[in-house]
Amino acid sequence: MRVVETVAECRELLQQARATGRTVGLVPTMGALHAGHISLMTRARAECEVVAVTIFVNPLQFGDPEDIAHYPRTLDRDVEACTEAGVDLVFAPSVLEMYPHWPAPVATTVSVVGVSEGWEGASRPGHFDGVATVVAKLFSIAGPSRAYFGEKDFQQLAVVRQMVADLSLPVEVVGCPIVRERDGLALSSRNVRLSPEERRAAVVLSRALATGRALLEGGVHYSSTLAEAMRQVVESEPLVRLDYAVAVGHQDLVAREIIEDPASVRLLIAAEVGPVRLIDNCAGLEVASTQAVPARHLERIA
Repeated sequence: MRVVETVAECRELLQQARATGRTVGLVPTMGALHAGHISLMTRARAECEVVAVTIFVNPLQFGDPEDIAHYPRTLDRDVEACTEAGVDLVFAPSVLEMYPHWPAPVATTVSVVGVSEGWEGASRPGHFDGVATVVAKLFSIAGPSRAYFGEKDFQQLAVVRQMVADLSLPVEVVGCPIVRERDGLALSSRNVRLSPEERRAAVVLSRALATGRALLEGGVHYSSTLAEAMRQVVESEPLVRLDYAVAVGHQDLVAREIIEDPASVRLLIAAEVGPVRLIDNCAGLEVASTQAVPARHLERIA
């Protein structure tokens, strides 16, 4: 496995791979790798001949200086995990490599209107501009490829898909199932910041989603009813402060009062648990391609 730190090296190595007829699978990450990330690498390894993982804590998508200051950075451990997962190339650039004039403002950024504007976009202004900008850069560096993203960050996935479609980028975006702990908590690099009490409380997010889906499967087709039921579940846990719990269209992420097709719905939730912001989601109806995946044997890496 190669570990490179420059744009030029990464671009050249992946161009060489394609020149010999090999397909490239790209897994963009911010490091602090867990079993969810490993599942993306495993999928890429199964479907592509060369797998590249990017590890970069992108300052453009952090609005809160405390959040980026406390974001876990575990590069040595991450490289070991990539090696064990059969990754061929790790691209781990510095901030100055990605943004040469940093900390001066980046002159050219990417903004995706519509799907980026609600929910996380409303709660974290500028976040998705930062995501779209860095992902566009990574796609430009990597070149034609298949890019693997987890469905836990469902709105981010929608933003990336919209950007790729609008800009005609030569990248196939692949959404991969959420990986969960045995008690249902979605894996996140931020989970390590939870105290034992907060960790136990955090599972209320997945319980709220399960409540919403059960109601939807039971014939409740009013999004306000689903949202209220999910809110009540979260409010039963005093350590958790709900931001939103909503039922939206899985493509446009717009909430509709009357849900005509439950299979087209995604339930989204976000909350503060102690000092940590957590998000989660699930399909309105159980679908094989979006089922949550338990961590199981991947827990050692998580």
